[in-house]
Amino acid sequence: MEEHGVKEQGALRRTLSARDLIVYGLLFIGPLAPVGVFGVLDAKSNGAVALVYVVATVAMAFTAISYAQMSRVVPEAGSVFAYASAGLGAGAGFLAGWLVMLDYLLIPSVAYLFSGIALHALFPAVPAWAFTALAFAVTTALNVSGVRLAARVGLVVLLAEVTVLAVFVVMAVAVLVGEGPARPWLSPFTGVGGTTVAAVIGAVSVAVLSFLGFDAIASFAEETSGDSRQVGRAVLLCLGVAGALFAVQTYLAGVLDPVPPAELAAHPAAQGTAFYDVTGVAVSPWLATLMKIAKAVGPAFAAMAAVAAAGRLLYGMARGGGLPRALSSVDPRSGTPQVALLSAGAVTLVVSVWAASRDNGLDVLVSIVDIGALSAFAMLHASVIGYFRIRRGSRDWLRHLLVPVAGGLVAIWIIALASPLAKLVGLGWLVAGLIVFAVRRSGAAGRARSSGS
Repeated sequence: MEEHGVKEQGALRRTLSARDLIVYGLLFIGPLAPVGVFGVLDAKSNGAVALVYVVATVAMAFTAISYAQMSRVVPEAGSVFAYASAGLGAGAGFLAGWLVMLDYLLIPSVAYLFSGIALHALFPAVPAWAFTALAFAVTTALNVSGVRLAARVGLVVLLAEVTVLAVFVVMAVAVLVGEGPARPWLSPFTGVGGTTVAAVIGAVSVAVLSFLGFDAIASFAEETSGDSRQVGRAVLLCLGVAGALFAVQTYLAGVLDPVPPAELAAHPAAQGTAFYDVTGVAVSPWLATLMKIAKAVGPAFAAMAAVAAAGRLLYGMARGGGLPRALSSVDPRSGTPQVALLSAGAVTLVVSVWAASRDNGLDVLVSIVDIGALSAFAMLHASVIGYFRIRRGSRDWLRHLLVPVAGGLVAIWIIALASPLAKLVGLGWLVAGLIVFAVRRSGAAGRARSSGS
C-alpha cells in the first residue's frame, strides 16, 4: 500500500473467503432484482426481456474486467478511490471516491425504504418507518460485530432468496411442460412479434442498474484470505452468476405472461407488479406472496452489504487523507472500521427518513445513485488506461485499452439517458467534491508550511 502513498492506520482482518466475497456481491445485487423492473423491461423491449439481460450482462462485463485488473495490482479497501489514485493521481482518486460515495451511501437508503414499504404492505398494522428502523438496527449491529459474522448471516439470507427463486423456476417449468407457454417460446429473446435494436438498447439502460453492487466486492480487498487475484475472480463470477439468474427468471416469466407487452406499455401502473401478477396467475398465488416476502426482507440485507462497502470506502478515503482521519480507525475487537460504518449508517438513516417523507423521494434517490455509480465506473475505466498503458507502458491492447474504452462509453451513454434532475444533482455533488478537495488540500499545504517553519 505504501507504493501508492497510503499509510497503514489500522489492520482489517483477513477472514473473508472467495465464497464470502460472492455472498456480499450477490446480497448487494439481490438474486430477485429483476422482479421489480420486469414489467418495465417487458414493455420497453416488446417482450425481449431475457435478451435485454444477456446484453446488459455483456455491457457490465467490461466494468467487471476493469475491476479485476485494478484489484489485482491495487488490493486496497478504497476500491475506485484507490484505483483512480494509483492510475490517475490523488485528485482524480478523491473525485472517483466522492462520486461512488453517492452509490454506496444512498443505495442502502433505497434498500431500507423498499423493505419498510414492502413489509408494511404485508403487515399494515405496523408503520413502514418502524420496519425501516428495525431493519437498520439489526443489520448495523451485524456490520459492527465483524465482517465474518455479517457474511455468515448474509449467506443464510442469500440462500433463502435463491431457494425462493429455485422454487419459482421448478414450478414455472412444470407449468410450461404441462400447459405450454402463453407467449412463443423464443419471444423473451426475439420479442412478441419482433423487436428493434433501439427498443432493446433502451431497456438495457434500465437493466444494467439491476447489477449495481457487484463492484462492492472490491471494497473488501484487505479482508480477503486469499491472494490479490481473489477479488477479481469473485467480481467476475458474481456478475456471471447474477446475469444467468436474471436471464433465467425473466425468460420463464416472459413465456408465462399472458399480458401482451403492448398492454403493459399502455398501463404503466401495472408494470411494477407484473412479475408477481404472472407468478400468481400462471404458477401459484402462494408463491407470489412468498416472493413478495423475499423481496421485502432481502433489501434489508442488501443494505447491510451496501453499508459495509460504504464503510470501507470512507475508511480507505480517510486513510489516504481525503476525509477526516477519525474515519480510518479500526476497532481492535471486531476488526472493522466502526467509525466509518456508523457514519455511513447515520447518513443512510437520515436519507431514508427524508425519502420516506416525500412522494418522489424514492425516484430521486434511485436517479442519484445511478449517476454516482456510473460516473465512478467511467473513472475506473480511465484508471485502467492510466495505470497500465500510461504508467507501465502495457501493450495489452485488449484488456488495457479496448475493454476500458468500451466500458467507459457504456457508462457515459447510460448517464446521458438519465433524467435532468439526476444530472443536476450529480453535477452539484461533483462541484461539492471539488470544493472539499480544494479545502482539504489547502489545509494540508498550510500544515506542511507550518511544520516546515
